[in-house]
Amino acid sequence: MSDPLDPTDPYETTEAQLGRLLGRALNSFDLPDRLVERLGTALAHSSSLCTTQHRPASGAWRETHRHTYLLADGSSASLWELAYRQPGDRATRHELFAGRDAACLAAARLFGEEPVEVPGHVGAEDEPVGDARALSALLTAPTPVHRHRSYAVEQSADHARRVLRRAENPDRPGERVAGLLRSAYAHQISQAFGGRQCRSDGRDAGFTLYEHAFVLLDGSEVSLWEVEHTATPDGRHMCEVYETESAARGAMESRARVR
Repeated sequence: MSDPLDPTDPYETTEAQLGRLLGRALNSFDLPDRLVERLGTALAHSSSLCTTQHRPASGAWRETHRHTYLLADGSSASLWELAYRQPGDRATRHELFAGRDAACLAAARLFGEEPVEVPGHVGAEDEPVGDARALSALLTAPTPVHRHRSYAVEQSADHARRVLRRAENPDRPGERVAGLLRSAYAHQISQAFGGRQCRSDGRDAGFTLYEHAFVLLDGSEVSLWEVEHTATPDGRHMCEVYETESAARGAMESRARVR
């Protein structure tokens, strides 16, 4: 099946379709390396529209598509694509994600909304990961329940690596935390503070706080607290990561004065 976003060639090969998706995505470099390598063996593909939202008054819209691939080893993998157009801009932009949760979170950010809660799953709809499912079944230490979390087994160690890699603050978590997170096998992303507009150096700046919660192989939990903000000298987007929620909130308070 051809990509519904580009129906001009109904006989497009899977290799060409995948190359086109990766080529136009603004964030393709952020996809897990192992996933990209697996997709290189794709034999066939199918694409479907999952969600859509249009705002005629502003011209803004967004759509979420799922691209599913049959791989040479008989397994399957999925890419979640967010296509959107921002108010006053006729250009369509594309972003790719390895999982549904991340795509929904990114879609919510575009219009300053609360992320739509996605039911938790292990192994799951996004991408059958037999090794991870078997590993989680063998673990004897149960996931702590007092947090009432829904974790996804989805290349979590790689996700933690990418969160730490994009952190720009000098006091970001160091090698000790990075070492712990190498054994992460499941994670959940949630928004703890959403899109508040503040004053920083006499101009508006946006702040959002996310918790990236991970389950380690010994059953323990570790969280990274990510602050996304535009309280920078040139107004550009910046990410900072902290070990605790209090440190993250303290960093936000030190960078802005809420009106």
